[in-house]
Amino acid sequence: MNARTTGQTGMATIFRKAPLALAVSSALLLPMTAIAEEEQQSRAEWQVERITVTASRRPQMAEEIPYNISVISGQQLEERHIIDSVDMMREMAGITVVDRGYRNSGVINNIVIRGMNVDSAGNGDFALNAVPTVSTYVNETPLFANFILKDIDAVEVLRGPQGTLYGSGSLAGTVRYRMNRPDLLDTEGKVSASLSQSKGSGGFNKNLDLLLNLPLSEQFAVRGYLGRIDNDGLVDYPNVYQLNAQGAPVAAGGDIANGGPVFRSVKDADTVEIDYGRLALLWQPSDNFNALLSYQFQQDKIGGRRQVTRGTNWVTGSEQGYRDYENGAIQLEPSERDVDALALELEWDLGFATMTSSTSSYDHKGSSSSDNTGFYAQNNWFAWYYGGSPRPMASAERFYQDKGFAQEVRLVSNGERQLDWILGAFYLDQDTRSGQDSFMPGFSEWARASGFDETLASWGGVLGDQDFLYRDSRNVRDTSVFGELTWHLSDAFRATVGLRYFHNKIRNDTLIELPIYPGPAVMASDFSDNGTLFKLNLAYDWSEHSMLYATVSEGYRRGGTTAVPVSGTFAENPAYLNYNADSVVNYEVGIKGMVGQHFYAASLFYTDWDDPQLNISTPNWGFFAAVNGESARTQGLELELRGYLSSSLSYNLGYSYVDAKLTADLVAPSGTAASPGRFTHSRKGEQLPSTAKNTFSGSLSHSYDISARYYLVTTAGLYYQSSSRNALGSNPNFDIDLPSFWLANLSTSLYGEQWQFALYLRNIFNEDGVTGVLSEGYMGTEPGQNFLGNGSKDYITQPRTLGISVTYRF
Repeated sequence: MNARTTGQTGMATIFRKAPLALAVSSALLLPMTAIAEEEQQSRAEWQVERITVTASRRPQMAEEIPYNISVISGQQLEERHIIDSVDMMREMAGITVVDRGYRNSGVINNIVIRGMNVDSAGNGDFALNAVPTVSTYVNETPLFANFILKDIDAVEVLRGPQGTLYGSGSLAGTVRYRMNRPDLLDTEGKVSASLSQSKGSGGFNKNLDLLLNLPLSEQFAVRGYLGRIDNDGLVDYPNVYQLNAQGAPVAAGGDIANGGPVFRSVKDADTVEIDYGRLALLWQPSDNFNALLSYQFQQDKIGGRRQVTRGTNWVTGSEQGYRDYENGAIQLEPSERDVDALALELEWDLGFATMTSSTSSYDHKGSSSSDNTGFYAQNNWFAWYYGGSPRPMASAERFYQDKGFAQEVRLVSNGERQLDWILGAFYLDQDTRSGQDSFMPGFSEWARASGFDETLASWGGVLGDQDFLYRDSRNVRDTSVFGELTWHLSDAFRATVGLRYFHNKIRNDTLIELPIYPGPAVMASDFSDNGTLFKLNLAYDWSEHSMLYATVSEGYRRGGTTAVPVSGTFAENPAYLNYNADSVVNYEVGIKGMVGQHFYAASLFYTDWDDPQLNISTPNWGFFAAVNGESARTQGLELELRGYLSSSLSYNLGYSYVDAKLTADLVAPSGTAASPGRFTHSRKGEQLPSTAKNTFSGSLSHSYDISARYYLVTTAGLYYQSSSRNALGSNPNFDIDLPSFWLANLSTSLYGEQWQFALYLRNIFNEDGVTGVLSEGYMGTEPGQNFLGNGSKDYITQPRTLGISVTYRF
């Protein structure tokens, strides 16, 4: 039996055929050390290998990095049957996610680190004004795309602000998805297929993919994979309007003026079709230079929401409740998106230093249809402004696009010196577009039949089916220079100072139209900002295998502009036109180390947050905007423990406590330019949303050698998060407590020399974990407005899913 290297040495991981070593080492969530057991005629002694990560911009052993970082390898993702970032994040302590399902996976960054969030968990259908508090990178490309997790080398999560190395948006942390590189030595291939079924579904989930690594010469290698996910839905839409050829609701009895809607039921509406792939070409003409060219894509087509309605169903004529896995929308809500990312990474070893250049471009765009009928009904708009149609229907067609070019150059010192340093420059040219077209299908036809068209004309209205148009286009140019200097004052003590200077320039153009009640609002504005971010880190090796560290670091998120009408019938307060940058100062102390075959880490943190940016709907008419609060703070504790209980049994434990609160009232504008005002949106001391005070994750993995050719790996995992809050503020439609939940998973895999067979069960007890809510009071049913459906919804975790998978390696 040959030895297998399970540790990550440098940029690539070498995997050989040593079944027991693979089984044991892959059980560690954060393989700060990896143990390889070499078997010849008898078993040799355990050997500890150290793991290299690159999130600090220089290759370092993970246990030597003096701050809180977690890593999960691609091999571990495979063995836990994790292909979704939500499941992956729940394997790491101190991170919570808003689980919006595949339909909303690309619109908004759903990661919350250390409680740094003020936005409602109910967001998800539209692109927000403010950038997220967590930055995400695919290799060196600054992109949030929620790619399917395939052919991953490792995912690195850096907690706390990373402003000196990663710039704007890294208030709470940074997540880097590091992809596998082509291998110049070995030809390898893999075909994988899985079949599963989720609770509530009448069909199956299917996933098929192919991977191939092919050395073309001693200097060239190509690596690529291609896959498809085809999942049957599990959420039923029992109250969908029947539509005519023009897309308008069919009138009962053919009575256009007075007839109510005709309903139909759609089973398992939230179907998932995802095509994904990546192609990478490596050229390494010498030991001192290599170039990597890669292209990655993903195309999603989603049939509806994996979100359920708990409220009242009036369609049958009496008050009833919705059943499990039903959504009360009166129209289907499909979405689609396309992501393309192209990158060229060059690396030169100059002797005294290594120079790295990363050039990348990406295009991420998507669109969706949403049922807004409940929102209109709850605001009485159908009766007040649109005559009270017996077949009310409001449809929002939304789109977004994020297109960018990024260039980064770094120079990193080589060797062991008293002074280590990193110097770099970064440039980003990013164009974003978002928009919404709101329609009331069939409104014109009904208005003419009922005579409301004359009433509308007397009010100065213009008859049509479209009642809202929104376009937002902005360009962001971020130019930064950064550096870090580490001074090794002794063999045990070192200090690192980091600086980043940035200059941002933002151009924003926005158009708002209300076609039925005309009066366009066109806004164009410029915004620029510059400043310097600072980091100080002290680290002390108090023993051969233990480290103490302390960090003070700054984080920054750029400000910007929004557009709202400031005159006419739908005027808002002009104070909404701009919002300022926000910033944090983070203080952290920690300890990490090894005791035998056990790794431990503990950290305490405290973060001051100035001018937190809140994405908000304006109080008068609900336009998209962002405002600044005054201050907030987060503080807490993070603990990790993992290791081996025996040569065949490993464990992983993680716990975090996060206390995240406003430290001043959050006051927002109200009124108009003629009569401006302010109102208290949220009170000092309120818990920040989407933040569980207590989270716990743990796993236990056992390996068993059946014979010299076969072995079995069984892993049990558990995740728990305590109650959290849906949104800031005292409005009962938003201020909703989300109950605690826990998830249990189990998998077992049989490995052979080329074949792998697996059986897995996720969410064993079918826990109904709710991570966000759009309440009935916000967009639910309203019979008085002739709306008998229900637009409220809970964002739930994936129900119990039982699956099998087969993999063949060649």
